[in-house]
Amino acid sequence: MTTTVPTVALTGDGEIPLVGFGTWQITGSDCYDAVRRALDVGYRHLDTATVYGNEAEVGRALRESGVPRNEVFVTTKCPGDRADADGTLDASLEQLGVDAVDLWLVHWPQGGVRVDLWERFVAARDAGRTRAIGVSNYSLDQVDALTEAGGVPPQVNQISWAPSLFDAATEAGHRQRGVVLEGYSPFKNTDLDDPVLAEIARRHDVTPAQVVLRWHLEHDVVVIPKSGDPERIAANFAITGFSLAAEEVARVDALAAG
Repeated sequence: MTTTVPTVALTGDGEIPLVGFGTWQITGSDCYDAVRRALDVGYRHLDTATVYGNEAEVGRALRESGVPRNEVFVTTKCPGDRADADGTLDASLEQLGVDAVDLWLVHWPQGGVRVDLWERFVAARDAGRTRAIGVSNYSLDQVDALTEAGGVPPQVNQISWAPSLFDAATEAGHRQRGVVLEGYSPFKNTDLDDPVLAEIARRHDVTPAQVVLRWHLEHDVVVIPKSGDPERIAANFAITGFSLAAEEVARVDALAAG
């Protein structure tokens, strides 16, 4: 029985699962095996990118998993300096073996905010080649500049996010703009030996890593942990059987000040 992962609504239409499987730095057969494991465990949200060089493996794992395409939210990203965005999306769809992705992101604001590139994203969404569009590694000022110049706001902004990086104003700013905040590298900037995380983990009989992931869900922030280890893949997904009290969330929030 597949665990049901909570979702958050996307502005306009659709929703995105709050837990996804990241594939950065996982390539070749390792990527295929990891994605198959993730789908077997119950993940229904996969995150890749053109520059990861693993879209073909992600797509093959999805096809061969037996999980219906319409049950899996697939994200890929286009380099921010790419001159031919349409061709990049064509290649991504071919590699992934899908007719459309669920979310297409501008990977980095290389060269600043590029309205010409964003117009191609809007056109791709209008054409049904992607169901939602967004950006990655953008500041709120850059989100505003893109929205003002392009006339269409991004639906998602994927940025590095962890308890140590928590900023209430940044979170609230995304929410006020109707932009879903999606966090990557939840453990890279986290001290999993922190006594606060350890204490909360003991209280719930989970690991500190699971506390960090659950903390994202309590904030309605999408999180995309990645791992090639089968046990960690499963553990990172097993975060729906407990919840954090408001006091516990506040204590994890406060790690940013420490």
